[in-house]
Amino acid sequence: MRKTLPRLSIFVLGGTGFVGRHLCARLVRAGHDVTVLTRSRARHRDLLVLPTLRLVEGDPYDAAALAKLISGCHAVVNLVGIANEPGRDGSGFYRAHVDLAQQLVAACETAGVRRLIQFSTLKAGPDGPSHFLRTKGEAEQIVRASALDWTILQPSVVFGPQDRIIMRLARLARRLPALPLARANARLAPVFVGDVAEAILRVLRSRAAIGKTYQLCGPRVFSMRELAQLVIQASGKPGLIVPLSPSTAKLLSRLLDFLPNKPFSTDNYLTLSVHSICDSSAPGLRDLGVRPTALEPTLRRILGRRPERYPAPGSEA
Repeated sequence: MRKTLPRLSIFVLGGTGFVGRHLCARLVRAGHDVTVLTRSRARHRDLLVLPTLRLVEGDPYDAAALAKLISGCHAVVNLVGIANEPGRDGSGFYRAHVDLAQQLVAACETAGVRRLIQFSTLKAGPDGPSHFLRTKGEAEQIVRASALDWTILQPSVVFGPQDRIIMRLARLARRLPALPLARANARLAPVFVGDVAEAILRVLRSRAAIGKTYQLCGPRVFSMRELAQLVIQASGKPGLIVPLSPSTAKLLSRLLDFLPNKPFSTDNYLTLSVHSICDSSAPGLRDLGVRPTALEPTLRRILGRRPERYPAPGSEA
């Protein structure tokens, strides 16, 4: 007989986002109580279809208020992250990643909540080439320096229904006769969002995961060009890929920096200068008992799914 696992009360920051919605569904399905912090409860009421989920309004940058909200929880999961900032000086990244990590650690210490799961990114580091990688790295340093029972997860590009990269490439492929591509040779190992949610669940249940950093990658490495070609094929519309030269890509990135909702930016271009692939010796999905899901067999199905449908989690290895 399978051992009955304790019911946990889990506080999720970033629970209204792409990964967050899949995680909340997985946690609820596993029988846990989930609280999601949001600035606007009315905008995300659809999450309340999950029976053991509570949606609360609050300011994540107010450590005192945050401490009251998380008091009594068994664990906190921080999924907050931005791919681009409104400006161009890095302050938006710093606030979303570094400031929030500082406030969250302080809130956990005040509330007596010891378990913290920090969702970061592969190749994060204070010396990274982009604001995104540097601030994610600084946030990791804050978490590691704390006295909390932390675990850090570093995913490659996360794919699934309504993701950032696959869906954007698919939209562009359907609308444009040719797809311009910056950093066509950048390498990444897309990891399925269901596998990521399952990994977080298993980390929450594991004392052995405390103090560890896990790199989360899919089973295959792709170049950006190969990934775009797969998306074009799955979209069902023939299309050309036009790799941009470094000078053209840099110029285009600078122009797009001034758009209110940047489809691409200089910071994205710099982030892609580092290959988003796992180190062979680093703990990963298989160490958590999750078999990585391949991109190719599921891509066409993912592109055709509605956003409210959640994929199944990864299976045991």
